[in-house]
Amino acid sequence: MTGISTENYPVLVAALYKFASLEVFADLQAPLLRVCLENDVMGTILLASEGINGTIAGPPAGIKAVLQHMRRDPRLADLEHKESGANDMPFLRMKVRLKKEIVTLGAGDLKPAENAGTYVDPQDWNALISDPDTVIVDTRNDYEVAIGTFENATDPETTSFREFPDWVDANLADARKKKVAMFCTGGIRCEKSTALLKAKGFEDVYHLKGGILKYLEEVPEEESLWQGECFVFDNRVSVGHGLVPGPYDMCHACRRPISDEDKAQPTFEQGVSCPHCFDKQSEAQRQRYQERQHQMHLARERGEAHLAVDIAQAKEQKKRELELQRERSNTAARGNH
Repeated sequence: MTGISTENYPVLVAALYKFASLEVFADLQAPLLRVCLENDVMGTILLASEGINGTIAGPPAGIKAVLQHMRRDPRLADLEHKESGANDMPFLRMKVRLKKEIVTLGAGDLKPAENAGTYVDPQDWNALISDPDTVIVDTRNDYEVAIGTFENATDPETTSFREFPDWVDANLADARKKKVAMFCTGGIRCEKSTALLKAKGFEDVYHLKGGILKYLEEVPEEESLWQGECFVFDNRVSVGHGLVPGPYDMCHACRRPISDEDKAQPTFEQGVSCPHCFDKQSEAQRQRYQERQHQMHLARERGEAHLAVDIAQAKEQKKRELELQRERSNTAARGNH
């Protein structure tokens, strides 16, 4: 559990992952969804044979209950998570999904739980990346790197994590005998990336334990080598030192982070387009986004600004009631046999 103070925020956000061998992982789905719904927790959790990954938000007591449920499984007993606060619920629903990978790389069975690189604590990270013989690689996608990264880090300019193996083959051959330090938002992508490099014969491979989020939480700003903001995959959009929510908004057409400067451009239209996606949209798409934005405007005028959230919460409540009813019926049926 992290030491950051979240008491000034009504919503607690927990980012978590762990590579672990989870046989018959599908059996974990229904109980995990049920405990989340029972504790008013929303977000997304991915389950695969290689482990668990997710970000959830809710009341502090609810988050604690969900984490306790996960850690009762011996394979997840040492599951770590990172906490931050939010003024509003950043998710509309709760999903627990079954996947082939908890972070999709598409490079075969790498077994990060057994073959990842060497963890580097945030307090030791500066020394590693300040070594001129270290190759520093940001394993995130281009739109994430655009708003913040570490000094002297290489940007692979990928648009999805699936592109990363090809980038390694094309660009890192000369670094095979050097130290390679990799980082990402919360640690999961760089952990899998180090397993990829080790499978390709790299020896001195390191990754930032807990990712950028842990570094921003624990390393004082005056000592930090981080530049800019860290993109996060929820309605906060970005966080800075101390995990304080940052100044970025999100384009609701392309889901990329946008600054005040972006919003001042003629290609920006609220809910419709931004400088990053304007030239990539068809006229039909633009009209669809404009109609969606118009309907949202009408809803706000009618005092229904939170209608989508209310509907989502009502659906989750109904789902919870149906699941509990089904569970009671199954229990009764078993008792009759």
